[in-house]
Amino acid sequence: METIGSPLLWGAFALLVVLALQVDLVLMRHGGPHKVTVREAAWWSLGWVALALAFNAGLWWYLKGTAGPEVAHRIGLEFLTGYLVEKSLAVDNIFVFLTIFTYFAVPEEQRQRALVIGVLGAIALRAVMIFAGAALLARFHWMLYVFGVFLLVTGVKMWIAAGQEPDLARNPVLRWMRGHLPLLRNYQGNALSVVRNGRRLYTPLFVVIVMIAITDVIFAVDSIPAIFAITYDPFIVLTSNVFAVLGLRAMFFLLAGMADRFHLLPYGLALVLAFIGTKMLIVEWYKIPVLASLAVVALVLAATMVLSLLLPPRVPAD
Repeated sequence: METIGSPLLWGAFALLVVLALQVDLVLMRHGGPHKVTVREAAWWSLGWVALALAFNAGLWWYLKGTAGPEVAHRIGLEFLTGYLVEKSLAVDNIFVFLTIFTYFAVPEEQRQRALVIGVLGAIALRAVMIFAGAALLARFHWMLYVFGVFLLVTGVKMWIAAGQEPDLARNPVLRWMRGHLPLLRNYQGNALSVVRNGRRLYTPLFVVIVMIAITDVIFAVDSIPAIFAITYDPFIVLTSNVFAVLGLRAMFFLLAGMADRFHLLPYGLALVLAFIGTKMLIVEWYKIPVLASLAVVALVLAATMVLSLLLPPRVPAD
């Protein structure tokens, strides 16, 4: 696998992520369990975006001095495009997370803990899947077309399912847990389980975290092939993914109250997946420039967000 990731770059990236997570966790513990305000979420979201852009700028500066401006420009654009794609697809995660939290009536104070564990799990999961995907593409080039067909089909399915609420009551994982695990009805603070009369009982928070982990798996399967249409470099794929996921908790609290206002966004995400899948399938005949991909993704997302505000959702007739 060809990559611009030297030991120095990998080390700097790992250190930056660890420090950022440490600061995030320390500040979250310092504030204690509380309802996150839109203002607080907005500042955190801006902070995570600024950190990603600062990393990209530092990477560009380093590559400009070591590999030349042409490589620096190409890698910087690939990172930015990959970050935007992954960030936009993460919005769909947030809508599903909101459905899970609403279904299980998760208290506002406990949502931060569930999201932090979900983010950490997503980072570990994506790292494994990215290196596995890069290894497959390096050995079997035809896997690119498999990814392309998968994304195209996923985009069509997402378009068809847009506007439909997921039926969690029929979720097989939830039904299995309810049938095989001793579950409590009430939350026990931040506890995932408690022991009573020598028997371990699992709290609703444990069930929520498992459901978030399953959601992470499903969306990782969708989003990781998408970024391989931008670049095959595992360093760029992983770093753009991780920086997109790092801001997931703050973005959730920022968008949670606005999910209904952006009701057309799932259609935009479906178009993005279909576009990326098509880009993979035609790569042998025409390679769409990264800048063009960035423009298409940005325009589609911006258009669906603006249209969501201009066209209010239909109210179903009684």
